[in-house]
Amino acid sequence: MDFNFTPEQQQFKDALRRFIDKDYTFEDRKKIVYSSKGVSDDAWATLVELGMTALPIPEEQGGFNGSAVDMLVVMQELGRGLVVEPYFATVLGAQFLKLAGGQEALLEQIASGELKLAAALGEKQSRHELLDVATAVRPDGDGYVINGTKTVVIHGAQADKLIVSARTGGGERDTNGISLFIVAADAAGIERRDYRTIDCQRAADISFTNVHVPASALLGKAGAGWDILDAAVDYGRALLCAEAIGAMDALNAATLEYLKTRQQFGVPIGKFQVLQHRMADMFMQTEQARSMATLAAVKVSSADVQERRRAVSGAKARVGQALKFVGQQAVQLHGGMGVTNELPAAHHFKRLSMIELTLGDTDHHLARFAAQPGFKDAA
Repeated sequence: MDFNFTPEQQQFKDALRRFIDKDYTFEDRKKIVYSSKGVSDDAWATLVELGMTALPIPEEQGGFNGSAVDMLVVMQELGRGLVVEPYFATVLGAQFLKLAGGQEALLEQIASGELKLAAALGEKQSRHELLDVATAVRPDGDGYVINGTKTVVIHGAQADKLIVSARTGGGERDTNGISLFIVAADAAGIERRDYRTIDCQRAADISFTNVHVPASALLGKAGAGWDILDAAVDYGRALLCAEAIGAMDALNAATLEYLKTRQQFGVPIGKFQVLQHRMADMFMQTEQARSMATLAAVKVSSADVQERRRAVSGAKARVGQALKFVGQQAVQLHGGMGVTNELPAAHHFKRLSMIELTLGDTDHHLARFAAQPGFKDAA
């Protein structure tokens, strides 16, 4: 597999890195995180200007029709820079619209940066099983009524519209009967409780009480939303794997620099062979994870559903193992400073920890990988 970026991908990467290094420094980020909104309108406008919101959108809707591999480049830089803007939530929501079809007007608004989305999928009882949907929908005249609660919706309070999974039939853990809706975030009956997560991102618990939506809010066919949900979330998982690679790269670089400057017994501690071995292990873990993240980005658009699931869950599991190792080693090599908010290293570790838990943790994806047809026979 060729790991080299195309000239166009390199241009996107360089432009985003220049912005982060110049205008989204660690100190700038702290001001944004602890502001009342927790995000920056100016930073969002710059991401739009750089073409980041248009990248994954089809050309017909004003985008660049970027692939998941193109998005891998962007997400790595966002992970390196610890960017807290609602970019991931919006492009994940856009993937739902692309797969469902018929949402050209909204995709145009996403490309231009006018519209921010969030995917309201998880519930308190569902853990990592997104098919466990208790939020209910019933027909009402020429539309629907939604009742239920979604938890830890990433950037749910910053979104203009929400992608909502709800049940129109079947049992609580059946794939049949799940429907998807796009709902205005300020619709009557919606209550959003916004909070800052441990990694300084934003999330919200969102309750739906007799929320009326028109028939046009339905994405795809009623009761047949699982395939769209499964594919779109796999796309989101591939993006998270890419973001984790960027964060691990930054953490490795910061740790190496610390070992070169921190002195003990009159020499930099990086001179000690045992610590050099640890850095080598951190590097190897990151490179193995990079390979799997790249494979996931390549295979996430595969027409072969089983191949897609294997590649994505394999990557999420391997990246989860790597980020835990790299994060813990980095903190230990930094000593007590590694867990203080004054250093970016602690924030990278927190973000990596949250990525591991988002859209399925390592154990969940190991089980999902093993559950794919043919795994036991191959073993």
